Amino acid sequence: MKYIIVLGDGMADEPVPALGNRTPLQAARTPVMDWLAAHGCCGRLDTVPDGFHPGSEIANISVLGYDLHRVFEGRGSLEAASMGIAIEPGEMAMRCNLICVENGIIKNHSAGHISNEEARELMTFLQQELGDETVSFFPGISYRHLLKMKHGDKRLRCTPPHDVPGTPFRSVMPEAEVPEAQATADRLNQLILRSQEILPQHPVNRKRAQEGKDMANSIWTWSPGYKPDMPTLMQRYGIQSGAVISAVDLIKGIGVYAGLEVIRVEGATGLYATNYEGKAAAAIEALRRHDFVYLHVEASDEAGHEGNVDLKIKTIENLDNRLLRHIVEQATTLDEPLTIALLPDHPTPCRLRTHTADPVPFVIYKPGMTPDSVTTYNEFSVQNGRYGHLKNDEFIKELFT
Repeated sequence: MKYIIVLGDGMADEPVPALGNRTPLQAARTPVMDWLAAHGCCGRLDTVPDGFHPGSEIANISVLGYDLHRVFEGRGSLEAASMGIAIEPGEMAMRCNLICVENGIIKNHSAGHISNEEARELMTFLQQELGDETVSFFPGISYRHLLKMKHGDKRLRCTPPHDVPGTPFRSVMPEAEVPEAQATADRLNQLILRSQEILPQHPVNRKRAQEGKDMANSIWTWSPGYKPDMPTLMQRYGIQSGAVISAVDLIKGIGVYAGLEVIRVEGATGLYATNYEGKAAAAIEALRRHDFVYLHVEASDEAGHEGNVDLKIKTIENLDNRLLRHIVEQATTLDEPLTIALLPDHPTPCRLRTHTADPVPFVIYKPGMTPDSVTTYNEFSVQNGRYGHLKNDEFIKELFT
């Protein structure tokens, strides 16, 4: 048996009055998702354990069945693995966003979805100006980057910038949770404030301002941690090998620690105009060599963060028609039957423009299985599914059973 999880990041939502109190998932035309529901079995899954923030790092590790209390060491450490950056003993890694601040308010978490080329130039500049023997900046993709600090203390209260658009930045700067972490918090806040002094004057930002684009005029540090200790999926579930496909360093980093081959797809952006067809084709080819593929698509999450209902519907329809359709149609070309699972990692309601910890809808389709009574895939229909309400590693165990 072969296995694939198709993860529509942030795809779940809440009823929207303008859609007749339907969710974007209910309003979208999704014949392939509905086919999977009608021929498979459905349920809901808790992806955010009590005490954890509903971030994609938490939810995706949870989907794969890991115990967050044992393995989670922050988002930065995961992204470092994807970038091939080693975390040495005594080093702390953190996510480092390029964000846009206007009049002391966080305008957005992405600096207007700054390009890779612009961001790399700015991160190189930050390393030259702010990097030293204890702090290093590493460029990633678009607004998503990495900061490493020697002897940093991870016991910090940090706020993800995508959770607080419209908030005065000073009210959500890093804070120490214990006295021993105060020096780390102070250093990070110094770096944030200093970045706000030097970034607006950089030619990249001057040009963006002239073109009416949001400037990347501040860094934002969050999700600190050390090097995680995670057993691979092969060790845990007996599969022979696997692969991860994503445009997002975070997801690729989770894949690295889970023992998965990272497959990069040209034109995969992490945004709405991503290469859906290329990801689908890469997944089928990966399944010819591996038992398992984790296929992650970010687009719906970004639409949710922007509060754009119409765009979110479009991203869901693109996932259905341009990616899932290809996988279902090509499944018969594999040398073994293919089990297909579909779910979000967490909801990203357009009204809130941030993640929530509500349970997510999932479907598992196995060739020849007896389906349950669910015939459409959405947040509410799956509540009548055979799997009921799962948590912890129950979903992944059902997948591999």
